[in-house]
Amino acid sequence: MNLPCFLIPALVGIICGILGYLLGKNFSKQNEDYDSIKDDLDSCNRRNSQLRLDMDKLRSQMGEISNNKRSSFTESISKPTILPFNAEAVKEVFGKKINENDLKIIEGIGPKIEELFKTSGILTWKSLSETSVDRCKEILLKAGERFQIHDPGTWPRQAKLCYEGKWLELKDWQETLDGGRER
Repeated sequence: MNLPCFLIPALVGIICGILGYLLGKNFSKQNEDYDSIKDDLDSCNRRNSQLRLDMDKLRSQMGEISNNKRSSFTESISKPTILPFNAEAVKEVFGKKINENDLKIIEGIGPKIEELFKTSGILTWKSLSETSVDRCKEILLKAGERFQIHDPGTWPRQAKLCYEGKWLELKDWQETLDGGRER
C-alpha cells in the first residue's frame, strides 16, 4: 500500500518536468523566430526609407528637368562648352590612367563611397557636380557610421572640374586639399 503513495507523486513530477521542458523549448524557438522576423522588418523599414528618399530625389530631378525644358533657347547657348573626355590629357596630368566618370579621382572618394554614390544614382562627374553637398552628406549618413567622418564639401566642385576637363586646375586644387577637405 505504501508503494503507490510514493509512485504517483514521482510519476506526476516526471511528467511535469517533461512538459515544462517541452514548453520551454517551444517558447525559446518562438523567441528566435520573433527576433528573426523583427530583424527582417527593421531591414525592410530601412530599405523603405531609402527608397522613399530616392523617390523624392527623382521627383525633384523630374521637376528640374521640366523646368529646364521650359528655359529659352538662348540660355542653352550661353552654357559653357564641355570638352569630350581626353584620357591622354588626364594621364599626362595625373600620371595614371583614369576612366571617364571615375568618381575615385575626386579627393576623398574611394571605391566604397563611389559604390554608394552609384547605387544612389550618381553615376557621372556631371551628376555629382549637380548634386548638393547636403545630398552627398545624406547618402553618407544612410550608409552608416564609418562613412559619416567624410566631408563631401568639395566633391561637387571637383566633379565639375572633371566634367569640364580642367585637369590641371583640379590637380593643383587637390594638392591643397586634405582628404577632400579644404585646409
